[in-house]
Amino acid sequence: MKIPQNEQIPGVLAIDAGNSKTDVALVGIDGSVLGAARGGGYQPHRTGARQAIEGLTPLVESVARQAGLTRGGILTTRVSACMANVDLPIEEQRLHAAIAARPWGLTVGVVNDTFGLLRAGTDGPCGVAVVCGAGINCAGLLPDGRTARFPALGVLTGDWGGGGGMAAEAMWHAARAEDGRGEPTALSAAIGAYFGLAGANAVAEAIHLGQLAEQRLHELVRVLFATAEAGDPTALRLIDRQADEITRLAVVALRKLDLLDTPTPVILGGGVLAARQPLLVENVKARLAEVAPLAEPRIVVAPPVLGAALLGLDHLGASAAARQRLRSAYPTLSASDGRPEFPSEMGQPA
Repeated sequence: MKIPQNEQIPGVLAIDAGNSKTDVALVGIDGSVLGAARGGGYQPHRTGARQAIEGLTPLVESVARQAGLTRGGILTTRVSACMANVDLPIEEQRLHAAIAARPWGLTVGVVNDTFGLLRAGTDGPCGVAVVCGAGINCAGLLPDGRTARFPALGVLTGDWGGGGGMAAEAMWHAARAEDGRGEPTALSAAIGAYFGLAGANAVAEAIHLGQLAEQRLHELVRVLFATAEAGDPTALRLIDRQADEITRLAVVALRKLDLLDTPTPVILGGGVLAARQPLLVENVKARLAEVAPLAEPRIVVAPPVLGAALLGLDHLGASAAARQRLRSAYPTLSASDGRPEFPSEMGQPA
């Protein structure tokens, strides 16, 4: 798509803002990716909406330069933002206002990033998505606009798991096993060895004293899976619990949308699921086959910014060819049998 220099670009500024990273893409109305940039995570619940959006400015400026825009003015037609930590209507409103105040798009759409994952893995607005990354969340959508959502505010709203939750639980069991309050587990020695320390309690002390960054705890997910693969019962139970939680979220969303008796894609994404650890993924598939046999699990490997861009193109009434051109720029998903699969939107209404 050839863009005259310094003119507004008809299309979408797609934003996928997560806890650990943020992707921004500028997409033409014909589906061409005109610019892409990646930055760190954003946390509006800690910094405030305005400051969080301010942090996206360098990324937006980067994609504008890549597209040949060097002067001020409205960048494009639509801003489509799929964002973590946007779980309540008031949070959507605040971020919508903060983005609308920027000269980025004529119109703005803000949704939770789970909807971006869902759109990336489906041919249209119907299905359920479960994100298991740093945290865990689930959303479902019907063509008529009805949704199924969860508050996703952590333990306060009954959530369990994701990389952060699994790592914390591994530490809890390892520390108690080490001092005698809990059942024996190989997790303590494995956690200590990973960080070059004596055990889990030594790791906890190092974090408490500032000798080890607390953010590194998420790395323990790989230790948990390795320990489970070696047959440790405690580690195996934690992974089984995570599989159960993922399945429960999906089934509740399917039930809320009356989709349990309809073949429906269940999109699985986020770092923990995208790693495709068999102990977790095969467990989830087996559970879904038992309680929701018509569910069609798919693991998405494309960046969720694809979903944000597709939602933007949907809003603009872009052609099926444009949506397919956009998809061709990204590896999309893995089917339940592990073969590469690319949804085709060529027959979908604009």
